[in-house]
Amino acid sequence: MTPPRPCDVLCVGDVVTDTTIELVPGASTTTFPDEDGDWLALRLGAKLPFADLRIVDAVGNAANAAVAGTRLGLRAAIATDVGKDDAGQRIVTRLDQQGVDVGLVHVHPDQQTNHHFVLRYGAERTILVRHHEFAYRWCGPTAPPLPRWVYFSSLSEHAGAYQHAVAAWLDDHPDIRLAFSPGTLQIAGGVDPLRAVYRRSDVVIMNREEAVAVTGGDHADVPELLRRLHDLGPARVVVTDGPAGAYASDGDEYLRVPPYPDPAPPVERTGAGDAFASTLVAALARGETWRTALRWAPVNSMSVVQQVGGQAGLLTVAELERLLAQADERYGPTPL
Repeated sequence: MTPPRPCDVLCVGDVVTDTTIELVPGASTTTFPDEDGDWLALRLGAKLPFADLRIVDAVGNAANAAVAGTRLGLRAAIATDVGKDDAGQRIVTRLDQQGVDVGLVHVHPDQQTNHHFVLRYGAERTILVRHHEFAYRWCGPTAPPLPRWVYFSSLSEHAGAYQHAVAAWLDDHPDIRLAFSPGTLQIAGGVDPLRAVYRRSDVVIMNREEAVAVTGGDHADVPELLRRLHDLGPARVVVTDGPAGAYASDGDEYLRVPPYPDPAPPVERTGAGDAFASTLVAALARGETWRTALRWAPVNSMSVVQQVGGQAGLLTVAELERLLAQADERYGPTPL
């Protein structure tokens, strides 16, 4: 590893290769509802046709955030782990081509790079995940220039000591601002292993179901979810709610954030949450106000779901501002 160049935002988290498989509805493949949401059903033992297959390298929460940052004019770096295999090399190459500083990518000999399988069914998807048990070690920068922001996100269940090391490093550098967008396994691991991260965060972003899991709050009571997240320590909190938009608080006011209107039915929702969270943080890193950041975030989220994968639809500042100029004058956060 080599020391990173000066950057605006350092993204920390696992990176993966996605194989996306588009299923054919009705061809021994269907969905059925229950009280917790729809289930995807495949006939056991069948040979099922599929409509399309794509392999997308260098995705995952942190990678998507890093690419979003570079598209929005920031200098972004990533601290992540890959295996010394073809997929790992492709990931490093792709991130470098996207303008992301890869000086803190840790390559592990004799290990495989994370690989997920995304089963697409219409605009929705089910993801088969496996995070390898890397020998994580934190080697963040300790001397100037330091990043102005850290965007901390999804890691495996094997990264407990690594997460503590990141939190200790952040405590040693109080001027660095922290955004935390926890991944599925971090949510499942509970609050206690990450209490120092929540307490240190300038902004925490997660979806509504995750907020219920983290806080134990009532799904129907959004203000309570926001309050409970604040009780963990972050100065500002955001709860996303899929096509319904999002909710946000800076401690003084609760806001409802509408979705930016889709120009066409969504193609696939992979990466929509990452686009929202990373665009919000990128706007703040660029010096935009809290309300402006909340206006920016849904626009990139809308754009991402119009294409397959979490990065193809990410916008530049000029593209984002053009879409904002076309928005209804009432578009933007309103009191909750």
